[in-house]
Parts: sequence; C-alpha cells; structure tokens
Amino acid sequence: MPIYAYKCGSCGHAKDVLQKISDAPLTVCPACGVPAFSKQLTAPGFQLKGLGWYATDFKNSGSSKPSPTAPADSSAASTTPASTAPAAAADSSTTTSNT
Repeated sequence: MPIYAYKCGSCGHAKDVLQKISDAPLTVCPACGVPAFSKQLTAPGFQLKGLGWYATDFKNSGSSKPSPTAPADSSAASTTPASTAPAAAADSSTTTSNT
C-alpha cells in the first residue's frame, strides 16, 4: 500500500497516511477540523535493488545506446588518416628520389 503525504491548507498540519489506491482521499484536517486537507506530490520512496535491475534502466528513457553503425563511422574516420599518411609518405619518397 502506498504512503500519501497530506497537508492542511488552513493550519499547515502535515501527515503521512498509509492508504489503498482505491481509498477516498482525506479532506478533513485531523488537527483543526477544516476541510482543507490535500495530497502533496512527493518523490517515490523506493529503490530497485537486486539482480536484474540497473541504475540506468529508468534514468533516460529518451536517449538510446549508440547504434551499431556509429562505431563503424568512427573506425572509418580512424582509417582515413592512416590511409592518407602512407600516401603522404609515398609522395615524399618520390620527391626525394627525383632530387
């Protein structure tokens, strides 16, 4: 059962209440009796622990892992300078042999 946080808009009294999801929300403040008791938005108080859960599972649902083609692009970029370097070396060797 979830724990809901309530706060009175009149006197400021705050209380955490263990309720079923199907239960009607509380409206009357137990401290002052005014019907100004309302639910507060709070962060969930649980963590997913144990095998099979990862800390990054639910952090960024919008971002995805790099596609398999992304490493191919980076490897192509790394081979381009390597293929350029021997051509430059070949040009310099031809220039030296002509002199």
